[in-house]
Parts: sequence; structure tokens; C-alpha cells
Amino acid sequence: MKSPLTHSIKASKNMTTPESTPESPAESLREGPLALMGTPGSPYTRKMLALLRYRRIPYRLMPGSHRLRKDLPRAKVELLPTFYFPNDAGGVDAVVDSTPIIRRLEGAYPGRHVVPEDAALAFLDYLLEDYADEWLTKAMFHYRWGKAPDIEKGANILTRYAMMNDPTTDHQKTRETFGKRQTERLYVVGSNPTTAPVIEASYCRFMAAFEAHLQTYRFAMGHRPGASDFAIHGQLTQLARFDPTSMEIAIRIAPTVSAWVEVSEDLSGLSPTAQDWTSPDALPETLKPIFAEIGRLYVPVMLANARALAAGAAKVETEVDGKPWVQDPFPYQGRCVQWVRGEYQKLSAADKARIAPLLAETGCDRMFA
Repeated sequence: MKSPLTHSIKASKNMTTPESTPESPAESLREGPLALMGTPGSPYTRKMLALLRYRRIPYRLMPGSHRLRKDLPRAKVELLPTFYFPNDAGGVDAVVDSTPIIRRLEGAYPGRHVVPEDAALAFLDYLLEDYADEWLTKAMFHYRWGKAPDIEKGANILTRYAMMNDPTTDHQKTRETFGKRQTERLYVVGSNPTTAPVIEASYCRFMAAFEAHLQTYRFAMGHRPGASDFAIHGQLTQLARFDPTSMEIAIRIAPTVSAWVEVSEDLSGLSPTAQDWTSPDALPETLKPIFAEIGRLYVPVMLANARALAAGAAKVETEVDGKPWVQDPFPYQGRCVQWVRGEYQKLSAADKARIAPLLAETGCDRMFA
């Protein structure tokens, strides 16, 4: 299968096609830079855009939403961002889920990789990436749709990304409908009056821990970004740079993190070396509080969710950090537990031993018991 880079090179050589020549959606998406659809209000879109810039992968972002872009191929699950990869049949595959897409890009494009070559470090990066994708997003959704000023800003701005130039749009009605729908979906991420204090305290602890880490290291895994950095960046583009309540917290307790989010938007000028990765055999002390936060809440909630799914329970009910936690079962996060465990099982016995002290000390080892 040709990589998207091949199509990019081919398109750059073929500059004689008139702009008026009609193309099918598949033809349009196969030619030129790697295509994706996304929006600035999507933390996963921001995760992937920052990664593409760092890796210097040519891309074209098509704004909009699945509801509005009926001309584009549909993924089985309609999420943002959606990538459009050329396939061998002459068409394109609409693909979602940022974590496997990152690994696909690792194989398709040479250089400037974000998955460490050291298997033990790569696993720690994977675990931190999943934490950002699956736990920090709880804080993002909680603040955005659980606080009055955040609801007002989110409903007013997010609805305009795709429809700002449509004179027929009733923005007042649209934002009211959208805001109501989103606040009613807080249960999906487990945000409710019982869990709210747990989510908010966890956000503050993570920000303080990452702030301390960034005093010495440029990124989570050393002085070059791993996949986990882009996952953290994506969530924090919203938490630390858009939503009023969580942004105020970030500026107050983690100003370096707040600045890091903006700097990490475009790392195309960074010149990484193999020596810029930290070593699992000499992990910085500042990394431990970050993984302690993973073990403190993410691990027990993910395991409780997995148990509830296995038992066919209507509710996930457990205690974390000495406080009650209750939410509806989340099937996707049940699969995440399987995937994280699968990555751990791929490690050799020697590599497991190298990271065993960190996992045990921070409580993350319970995920693999």
C-alpha cells in the first residue's frame, strides 16, 4: 500500500490539472497531503495536528463536522479527528482513534518518531498517553459542560467553528440546543455531583505535578516529545487555554504548563536526538508524582469500569482516593484496559523488571495484577 507521502509527492508534481476539473471525494482525498477532518474545539484534533507539525508530515485539515460534510466517507464510529488514508482499492478509508493512528504514522513516515525505541520507555509513554486521552478528558468535559461560564463560552464559540459564515444559522437557537445536549451528556465521562470533587482535585494535582516536571524537562519522557505529550497537549488546549474555569486554575497553579501548551502547538523547529529520551533505568523523580496520579484514580476507575462491563452491571460503583465514584459503564474504556494490558504483555521480562519499581511505587501495577 502506498503511503500518504507518496500521494503527496505525486500531487506536487502534477500541477497542470485545472481547478475546475471535478473530482470524486475519493480522488480528492487520495491526492495531495494527508487529509483529516477536525475542529479546534476537539482535544484529539489538536493532539494530532500538533503531532503532524512536529513530525513534519504534510497535511490538510478540512473543517466541519460529520453532520455537515456529507461529501466525505464515513467512519464506522463518527469521531473527530477523522483521517482519510488511501487504500489499495483506489478509494480511501475513514479512520478514527488517535492512538493507533499515531502508530500507523510511525511506520508510514520516517524520522522524528514519537514512540521511543526503548520498549520499556515506550510502554510508560503509552500508559501516560492513555491516561491523558481517557482521564484528563473527564476533567475537560466536566469543566466545559459543568460550570456556567464555561457552558456559555463553549456553546457560543464551538457551534460557530463550522457555521460562522452561514447567514441562515440561528446561532442563539443552535448554541442553546448544543449546550443543553452537551450538559445532558456529562454522565458519559462520569461527571456528576458525586464524582465532581474527585475530578477537580485530580486536575489540580496533575497540573501541579506536570508543572514541577517541566521545571527541568521539556517533555514527559525527556527533552523530546513522545505520544503522551501530544495527548496531554490536546486535552490542555481546552483545559488550560479555552475553558474559563480550568484555564484560570492552570494560570494560577501551573503557569509553565500553560505556556508549554502554546509552545507545543508547533514543534516543527525542534531538532530531537536519540539522547533526548530519558532512560527507564534512571527515571526523573518528577515523573513519579505524575504516575502516582495515574495509579491513584485512573487505574482503579478503569478497573472498576472493566469489572462492571464484565458483570453486565448497570452502574460502575467503587471508591477512589477515599471518596465514592459512580458512573455508567463505558465500553470503550473497557477495551482501553485490554489494550494497555496487551502492550504490557509484549514487554520482555527484563523490560518489565526495569519499570517494576515505578509501577509498584505509584500503584499503577494494579492494572496488571
